[in-house]
Amino acid sequence: MLNVLVLNCGSSSVKFSVVEPQSGDTALSGLIECIGMPECMISWKVRGEKQKKSIENAQYEDALKSVVDLLHEQDGLADTLVAVGHRVVHGGESFTTSVIVNDDVKAEIKNCIPLAPLHNPANLLGITIAQKYFPNLPQVAVFDTAFHQTMPKHAYMYALPYELYEKHSVRRYGFHGTSHYFVTKEAAKRLNKDIKDCAFVSAHLGNGCSVAAVLNGECVDTSMGLTPLEGLVMGTRSGDVDPGLHAFLVDTLGYDIHKVTQLLNKESGLKGLSGLSSDMRAIEEGLEQGHEGAELALDVFCYRLAKYIMSYAAPLGRIDAIIFTGGIGENGPIERAKVLKWLKALNFEIDEAKNNEMIRGKAGIISKDNSPIAMVIPTNEEWVIARDAFKLAKGE
Repeated sequence: MLNVLVLNCGSSSVKFSVVEPQSGDTALSGLIECIGMPECMISWKVRGEKQKKSIENAQYEDALKSVVDLLHEQDGLADTLVAVGHRVVHGGESFTTSVIVNDDVKAEIKNCIPLAPLHNPANLLGITIAQKYFPNLPQVAVFDTAFHQTMPKHAYMYALPYELYEKHSVRRYGFHGTSHYFVTKEAAKRLNKDIKDCAFVSAHLGNGCSVAAVLNGECVDTSMGLTPLEGLVMGTRSGDVDPGLHAFLVDTLGYDIHKVTQLLNKESGLKGLSGLSSDMRAIEEGLEQGHEGAELALDVFCYRLAKYIMSYAAPLGRIDAIIFTGGIGENGPIERAKVLKWLKALNFEIDEAKNNEMIRGKAGIISKDNSPIAMVIPTNEEWVIARDAFKLAKGE
């Protein structure tokens, strides 16, 4: 059996998995957290068994070396690898598909660092270290932004001086592309429709959230923009705000631009509104206890999402199905019900029994038979990365 090692390298964490590209089966999966800190830890699951150990103060290369060592401990698993697939957050306008990494690709990923300063450096570092430990395997970059490169210009341009786009690539890019791609393909299969004859709204809802309008298999609009901050309310991100807020906070409260950015990215969203947590599970617990902040956070979260979905009827012309995915989308019957309640103008009606059943990896329709379709599809970004890496490694 041939496998692909999938790496998702963050600034202080690495998610890893060994995926069989044809079936999506995972032989090994795990997470390294708190890289460079005393509490650095690696946890993994193999053959259903969970394990973990401390790798205190491990730096980035040490952390990835621990993944290599773990692979070699698994009865020849390392010998089944045919490629290493890397999630890369930002590919700018240079990449519309996944690519085998060479020096030119690495240079372009580096050129995109100003567009994703928190993510691309870690993605690039992960590629470089993987090349060292797997010198004979193709390294494949799979970009969060690639799926959204089919957006028309009127959807991705900001109403700013045009030279900012020409000289500095200031435009809307969108993210979560591998997830939106995967769930729309799966939805078409489940509805027994050709993806080239479908109009879907895909809602990826986790700590980061985005929604995409996908027409005939191609993205025509999405909620995230130049950065992942634009769009929906998220765990700690504000989503859309009046740009004048920046000057207000600077002039009135003495913030500098870095503090404003920190506020909008790390202290806002569900966390800021509720005063409780960025985790939707904690928000739901607060709701049960009558916490007003939790109720407000949930209402704003669902209302903002419903508005975006409604607006995507414009570029799509129709909505064949709404797809909920991501941690909240897959396990949030409360959130799904609230969103669909806001969509009465589109005649959506939820089947409460089906909706409540649709958790913990289940997939299916949650709307009533006489309603437009709303459904839950668990995402699998690692499988997308593994499939792309396998095809490119085999020259397809």
